Amino acid sequence: MTRRSHPSAGSSPAPTPQRRSLAVEGVGAPVVLTVSHRARRLTLRVDPTAGVVRLTVPPGVEEGEARRFVDRHAAWVRRRLDAVPRAVPFADGSEVPYLGEPHRVRHAGGRGAVVRAEGEFRVHGAAEHLPRRLRDYLVREAAREIAERAHAKAASIDARIAAITLRDTRSRWGSCSADGRLNFSWRLILAPEPVLDYVVAHEVAHLRELNHSARFWAVCARLCEDVSGPKIWLKRHGAQLHRYG
Repeated sequence: MTRRSHPSAGSSPAPTPQRRSLAVEGVGAPVVLTVSHRARRLTLRVDPTAGVVRLTVPPGVEEGEARRFVDRHAAWVRRRLDAVPRAVPFADGSEVPYLGEPHRVRHAGGRGAVVRAEGEFRVHGAAEHLPRRLRDYLVREAAREIAERAHAKAASIDARIAAITLRDTRSRWGSCSADGRLNFSWRLILAPEPVLDYVVAHEVAHLRELNHSARFWAVCARLCEDVSGPKIWLKRHGAQLHRYG
């Protein structure tokens, strides 16, 4: 949702945007107000990953005007929020995907490791440790899957990986630095296998082409069977991976 506003004068570099909470009743989620010198209009969007409503305004917009803007679009915001998938905790009985395949979480009790078998995660140990143990297991599995694929793909194009790290990134699924360091979201282990494989291929291809030129996409296509399908899947469903845990 947008409303136009006049641009501010001046040609100096834009200051850092200012953020604060905005109290608005009847919206159904916290509203984060950002004052940005780059903004030319009021914009409103729902951030399903953070579970907040983000309102961006140009400098000079009074708080009352900002609040009225949100009020006018409250019904739209509530519809968007209702469409956001519900959070799925790492808990006994929850269903969590592994390479896209649904697995039921079962608290097994006793001692032992997390076991994945027959469409289940059997998590041993005390019940209060289940969320941490399952998350740790998924991170380890992601590290194993990603490292094996990344090193094999890098070797096939005679490229060198300096390091591989996993994080819980929200803005991107992977990245490649100029010195050959690859970073991935551990949540890729939840996505279908072709999606994980594509993201790994994408970042390994950057070891040869640190851009998104035609040459880069040619290298990427050599490293994975499908490029377009996983890209579409991530655009449509990627945000849902953040609802687990």
